[in-house]
Amino acid sequence: MEWVPTPEGLSQLLQLLKDSVSPNNEIHNMIQQKLDSFNKIPDYPNYLVYILTQMPQEEASTRAIAGLLLKNNIRVYFATIPREVLVYVKTLSIKGLGDQDAMVRGIIGSVITTIVTRGGLADWPQVLAALMELLDSQDYNVVEGAFGALQKICEDSARELDQEIEGQRPLNFMIPKIITFFDSPHIKLRVFAVSCINQFILMRSNSLFIHIDAFVAALFKRASDENPEVRKNVCQALVMLLEVRPDKLMPEIANVVEYMLFSTQDHDEQVALEACEFWLAFAEQEDLREHLRPFLPRIVPVLLKCMVYSDMDILTLGGDEDDTNVPDSEQDIKPRFHRAKTHTFERTEANGGTSVDGDTSSKCSAAALDVLATVFGNELLEILLPFLREQLFHQEWKHRECGILALGAVSEGCMEGVEPHLQNLVPYLIQTLDDSKPLVRSITCWTLGRYSRWCVNPPNPQQDRPKYFVPLLEGLLRKVLDNNKRVQEAACSAFATLEEEACELLIPYLEPILRNLVYAFSKYQHKNLLILYDAIGTLADSVNSALNKKEFIEILMAPLIDKWHLLKDDDRDLFPLLECLSSVTTALGLGFLPYAPPVFERCVKLIHNTLIHYEMHQNNPTMEMPDKDFMIVALDLLSGLTQGLGSEIENFVASSQPPLLQLMSLCLRDPVAEVRQSAYALLGDLSIACFSHIKPYLGQFMVELINQVDPRAEHVSVCNNAAWAAGEIALQCGAEMQPWVPPLLERLIPLLTSETTPRTLLENAGITIGRLGLVCPQLVAPHLDVFSEAWCKALRGIRDNEEKDTAFRGLCEMIQVNPNGIAKSFLYFCDAVVQWQHPPTELNEIFRKILTGFKQMMGPNWEAYTSNFPPHIRQRLHERYAL
Repeated sequence: MEWVPTPEGLSQLLQLLKDSVSPNNEIHNMIQQKLDSFNKIPDYPNYLVYILTQMPQEEASTRAIAGLLLKNNIRVYFATIPREVLVYVKTLSIKGLGDQDAMVRGIIGSVITTIVTRGGLADWPQVLAALMELLDSQDYNVVEGAFGALQKICEDSARELDQEIEGQRPLNFMIPKIITFFDSPHIKLRVFAVSCINQFILMRSNSLFIHIDAFVAALFKRASDENPEVRKNVCQALVMLLEVRPDKLMPEIANVVEYMLFSTQDHDEQVALEACEFWLAFAEQEDLREHLRPFLPRIVPVLLKCMVYSDMDILTLGGDEDDTNVPDSEQDIKPRFHRAKTHTFERTEANGGTSVDGDTSSKCSAAALDVLATVFGNELLEILLPFLREQLFHQEWKHRECGILALGAVSEGCMEGVEPHLQNLVPYLIQTLDDSKPLVRSITCWTLGRYSRWCVNPPNPQQDRPKYFVPLLEGLLRKVLDNNKRVQEAACSAFATLEEEACELLIPYLEPILRNLVYAFSKYQHKNLLILYDAIGTLADSVNSALNKKEFIEILMAPLIDKWHLLKDDDRDLFPLLECLSSVTTALGLGFLPYAPPVFERCVKLIHNTLIHYEMHQNNPTMEMPDKDFMIVALDLLSGLTQGLGSEIENFVASSQPPLLQLMSLCLRDPVAEVRQSAYALLGDLSIACFSHIKPYLGQFMVELINQVDPRAEHVSVCNNAAWAAGEIALQCGAEMQPWVPPLLERLIPLLTSETTPRTLLENAGITIGRLGLVCPQLVAPHLDVFSEAWCKALRGIRDNEEKDTAFRGLCEMIQVNPNGIAKSFLYFCDAVVQWQHPPTELNEIFRKILTGFKQMMGPNWEAYTSNFPPHIRQRLHERYAL
C-alpha cells in the first residue's frame, strides 16, 4: 500500500516551514529545534519530498525549504532511513524533476545527487538510465531538471561513473548522448553538457577517449558561443586536454593559441581567468615548450595588457583611500590553519622565492608571466623589456602598477637579465613606495620583496649594501605603518621576506624595527594583525638570541601579552599568535622566563581541553569534533618554550596540572598525524631539557615511537620527528638504550638506504643511527657495511653543529668496534670528514686516529688505493691529516 501523509501531520509541518523564515530570532530558533526533532521520525523524509514535489500550489520558497531539509536529512541520517522511505523519496524525486519552478527543480536535483553520494551508484543503478531517458523529453523543464541532476552526479561521483556497475560502464552510453547537447539551442543545456564531460578529462576516462574526436570537434564548435559560461567551460576543457591529450590539440595549435589569446582578453572575468590557465599549463609541460616558443612574441604583450587593472577591477578592489581605521569584514579573512612542527637540519643553500597570487585576471596573467619567465628566462625578458619600459614610466598610474607587477613576476626566472638594471630599478621602486595610489604602493612592496635578496647581497656588498638594503629596510618599515590596509599587508609580507634574507644584518636596526612593528599593533585591523604576527615571528627566527636584550624584550612583549589575554581559548586567531610566540620564546631564551608561567599553563589547558572534547566526541559522535589545531599549536609553543628556557622548563613540567607527560602519552598516539608530529617534536625537546621527567614514561613512549619510525610511513613528518626524538633520547639514556636499539635499526636502516626517502628524513635517520652507535656501539657496529655509504652521503651536506658532531662520534665508535664495516665505503667516509669546515678538536683527533690506522693497515697499498680519490679529497687529507 503506497504511503500517504496524515492531513494533520502535513498541515503542521507546512505551517512550521512557512513560519521558519520569521525574522524573529527566538521564533526562528524554536521552529528550528522543532524541525530538528522530526529527524527521529522514520517517515519524516516522505513528508518533505511530498511537499517538495507534490504540492505545486504551495509557495516555491516553502517547497524549497522542505527540499533543503530533506537533503540535509539524507546527508546526515542516510544509514538509518528505512528502505521503503528511501524508495518513496527516489521515486517522487525523479518524477518531480520537470517542476515548473527552476529553483525547485534545482533542489530536487540536489536531493537525487545527495542520495547517490551517500549510497553510491551501485545502490541506485537505475537512476542514470532514468535521467538519460528524461533527456529525450519534449518538455524543456524535464530535460533541464534531469540534466542539472546529471551534472551534479558527474561532478560528485565521476570515478564511480567510470567503473562497471551491474556489468556495464555508465559512461559508455552517457558520453555520446551528452555530446549531442553541445549544439542545443538552450544555453543552460549547453553549459550542463560541456561541464559534464569536463569532469572526465583529467581522469583520462577510457569511455571519453573512445569519443575524443567527437568531443574535440563539438568543443571547437562551441568556442565562439555567445554565452560566457559556455566559453568558460570550453576554456577549462582545452586547458585539461592540453595536459592529458595534447595530441588532439597540436594539429590545430595555432588556432587554439589564437582563441586563447582572444579569450585571455575576454570581457567576462571568469572566461579570462580560465583562459589564462592555458599559458600556465602550456609552459609547465616540458614536452610542449618548443611548440609554445614561437608564440611568445604574441603572448607576452597580451598578458601585459591583461595585467592592467580594468575600471571594474578598481571598483571591486576599492581601498583607494586611508582605510586603516575601517574594521575588516570577517568574510575577507581566510581561515587560518596551523602547520605542525618538523625537525629539520640547516643546509648551506638558500630557499626559493614566492609566487604571484590573486584572483583577478590581472594577477592570473602575472602568474602566467611568472611561469613563462621561469621556463624561458632571458629569452622572454628580451621580448618583455620594450613593453616593460613603456609601462614602468607611463603617465597613467594603472600602467605603472602593471609594469611594477610584471617586474616582480619575472624576478625569479629572469634574474640574470634583470640584474644589470637593478641599480637603477631598485631606487626607482623605493621612491615609488610613496606613490599617491595605494595599489601602486602595495604592488611596489611586493616587487621589492621579490628583489630583496639582491638588495641584501648586491654585486659589491660592502660598497653597495648601504645604497640598497638600508633604504629598502627604511622604506618597507614606513609602509608597514601606511594608512591603507592593502599597503600595510603587502609591506608586512615583503618585510618578512627581507627578514629571511637579511638575518643578522638586521641586528643593528632592531630597535627601530621593533618600535615600528609594535606600533602597528595599535594601527592594524583584524586581517593585518595576523600578518604582523608572522613578521614578528620571522624576525625572531632571523636574529635569534640577538633579540634577548632587556630593552628589546620590554618593547616587544607588552603588545603580544596584551593580545594573548584578549583572545579566548576557542579563537582561531590564537594560531598565528602562538606560532609567533613559539619563535619569540626560542629567540629570547631565558629572557622569556618572566612571561613563561601563564603561557605554559594555557598551552597545557588547550591540550587538555581538546583531549577531553575528543573523548566526549568518541563516546557521542553527534557532538562536534574538536578542532585539534588548538592542540597542535599548543604543543609547538611548548616546544619553543622548552628550547628557549632549556633546563628551566623542568619546574613547569614538574608542577603542571594536569601532568603534561600524561597528556603527551595520548598525543603521541593520536589518530591525527599533525598532532603526533608536534608531540614527537616536543618529546625530543623535553628529552634534551629535562630527561628525568621523560624517563618514567619511557617504556610506553618508546613502543609508540618505534611504531612511527616506519619506512612505508604515510606521514613522513611524523616519522621524521619520531626518528629525531629517538636520537635525543639515546643521548640521555646512554647504554640503557639497548632494548630499543635493534627494533629501531630494523626501521632506520631501510629508511637511510632507500632512494625514495625524503632528504630531511634521510638526515634525521642518519643522525639517530650515529647516536645509537655512540651509546651502544656493539649493537650497531655489525651493521656498518650495510649503511655506512648511505650514511656518509646523507650527512656530508648538513652544517657543522652539535647534532652532526654526536652522530660522527657515534660513527667513529662503530668503526673502532668494526673497522671492516667501513672498508667498502672508506672513500665516502673520507669525503664526509673533509667536508667539515671546523671539526671540534677532540673529534678531529678521532678522525686522525681512524684515518692513520687505515693507512697503517693498508701499508704500501695506501697510495695506489687513494690515487682513485677525487683530487680535492686527496688534497684535504694531506693538508689536514698529513696523509
